[in-house]
Amino acid sequence: MSELTLSPKKQVQGSFTAPCSKSYAQRAIAIASLRRKPVRLENYGESDDTLAALRILTAFGGAYQLENNELHIKKGIERSSGKNYTLDVGEAGLSARLFSAFSLLFETEIVITGHGSILQRPMDMVIDVLEQLNKKVESKNGFLPLTISGKTIPKTIEVDGSESSQLLTGLLIALPLIDQDTVIHVKNLKSIPYIDMTLEILNDFGITIEHTNYSIFKIPGNQFPIAESYNIDGDWSGASFFAVAAAIGGELTLSNLNKNSSQADKDILLAIEKAGASIKWISNEQVFIQKNELNAFDFDATDCPDLFPPLVALAAHSKGETRIKGLNRLANKESNRGVTLKTEFNKINISVDLDYANDTMIIQGNPQLKIDKEISFDSHNDHRIAMAVALLAINAQVPFTIKNPQAVKKSFPGFFEEYGKI
Repeated sequence: MSELTLSPKKQVQGSFTAPCSKSYAQRAIAIASLRRKPVRLENYGESDDTLAALRILTAFGGAYQLENNELHIKKGIERSSGKNYTLDVGEAGLSARLFSAFSLLFETEIVITGHGSILQRPMDMVIDVLEQLNKKVESKNGFLPLTISGKTIPKTIEVDGSESSQLLTGLLIALPLIDQDTVIHVKNLKSIPYIDMTLEILNDFGITIEHTNYSIFKIPGNQFPIAESYNIDGDWSGASFFAVAAAIGGELTLSNLNKNSSQADKDILLAIEKAGASIKWISNEQVFIQKNELNAFDFDATDCPDLFPPLVALAAHSKGETRIKGLNRLANKESNRGVTLKTEFNKINISVDLDYANDTMIIQGNPQLKIDKEISFDSHNDHRIAMAVALLAINAQVPFTIKNPQAVKKSFPGFFEEYGKI
């Protein structure tokens, strides 16, 4: 399907059950793959990114079985096989960086490859850190594919966390299994909630890591995952679009969401509350959101950059000038999201200014926003852009189209089906 037509959505009401978090799922699969015995992962849901993690598991000699919404890791990775491995990460940025760190568990050759947008995302940080640990890394001018070989020599290393925390996540998962302790000095760490998520899952699996203000991580060696089962959190990232749908179009009850989750994108509730929507927790896993008069808001999305697309849709429907901080974190996503959001929302006369000097996106909202003429939006093959422009069907007066809607398969294959139900 290269194009999808969305009809006007006059009212938003009903309920939405969040799928599993791909961020939690990929981490859980990676950690479970290192256990010496089978692991059961509950509340599992499929997406292109989780399939990439499973593809890597099987490439490493592991095996799994899917039973309804339970993923059974029957066999973990083979560390002592002496084989060389080629790992296809698809377009999954987390898997690319996370499983690059798994090369530290092998002396044989590991090739990390992928396709699509991942080939345009720089891997210099990965190369630098692996070389600090004595690995030899060949690349395509700092991009995938990476060919990694050599013996790991543990020592104190430095990691720059200003661009992404994904490599640090991989290091925190892999390094406990080597036979010596490791110390990581981290500077300019962004996306701290994602590291909290990694540490939380590791702790649930029985692995202990100490840190000092997220700048020094002390990792004891000879630790192995011990948990036999793990329940995967519901996905706040996908749910953020439904939270905004309720805020601009009516009311919804959102379920399968952990009120106390470490997911950074849970902060969507702070944003819609700032804009004026009503929020009420029914239980620790269920929240009710209701439309109200929406006004411009200021929000810092530095630690949750994936919220920019739904936040822009929210700001477009709010009265006044909204300012969202964290713009410089958007360049190396599935698209350059600052540019693509500006391009697509300009089609409906919503001004989106990109102030890179102040790391801020500025949106001029219009609470009377209506689509009253035929428009063709483009996802730019970016799942979150496709979901963001879909929200414009709320209050639209005529149908419109979205090019490359299948991009949502990366994180939320059932998005348009679920969106059609509310």
